[in-house]
Amino acid sequence: MTGRVTVLGATGGQGSAVVHALLKNGHLVRAVVRRTDSARARALADAGVELTRGDLTDGDSLRRSFAGADAAFAVTTPFEQGTDAEVEQGREIVTAAIAAGLPHLVLSSVASANRATGVPHFESKHRIEQILAEQGAPATVVAPTYFYDNLLGDLRSLRSGRLRLPLPPDRPLQQTARQDLGILVAAIVADRENHLGKRIEVASDAPSPAQMAKALSSALGIDVRAEQTPLSLVRGGSAEMGAMWEFLNGEGYRVELGALHHAYPGIAWTSFADWAASLSIAHDGPS
Repeated sequence: MTGRVTVLGATGGQGSAVVHALLKNGHLVRAVVRRTDSARARALADAGVELTRGDLTDGDSLRRSFAGADAAFAVTTPFEQGTDAEVEQGREIVTAAIAAGLPHLVLSSVASANRATGVPHFESKHRIEQILAEQGAPATVVAPTYFYDNLLGDLRSLRSGRLRLPLPPDRPLQQTARQDLGILVAAIVADRENHLGKRIEVASDAPSPAQMAKALSSALGIDVRAEQTPLSLVRGGSAEMGAMWEFLNGEGYRVELGALHHAYPGIAWTSFADWAASLSIAHDGPS
């Protein structure tokens, strides 16, 4: 099935990957953006995407963006105004989807959000999932793990040959390639009846920091070593991130990678090594 799909957060990491996959599959895409004149919005328009102004806190704009759509992809964020604000974003999205008669909402959450992790932004996403279930909107939840691209937040260390993570070097970390998530969402949209009511946890690979450093060394042509950042330093900088990394050092994600990849054989499921090989990062030399 192809049709018109509304994408919230279309200029962000997840949303842009979903837009790309939907366009490739022949869908008409409507992107909800705060500013239609931003560089990222203009790039979407140049790719044939319909732009509409909207905000996750503005129910009227969300209802208008959902009107006439066959499906929508939505992602919420706690990193601008906090987790309470994120829950309200989710509530507005679900309410607007029902009011607009949206046939299918694909909501992005996070893997393990339903496991009482104590991680604030996992808990807020779980609350949104609960609101979705309580309101009864026709929906599918996708719940990705840590994204490969998160590593690019510390480019200075990578360029100097250091992979700094608050994990032991031999501890596997389930991770997701954004493009894989985008392709999965496109597959879900195209097969609505077999996905309504489902919650799908997503991961592409599960390398350890040592394996990640080896792949980065090969890809970047420099010697990259894994360094374990003390959790106390992470907590000191952010209680939110400290809670997340404490969880990842403990129980961690539990995505059944084999079953997931078998269920969606049409997705290449990008390995960390392949993702690393696509990077272009200049080397700054030893620090």
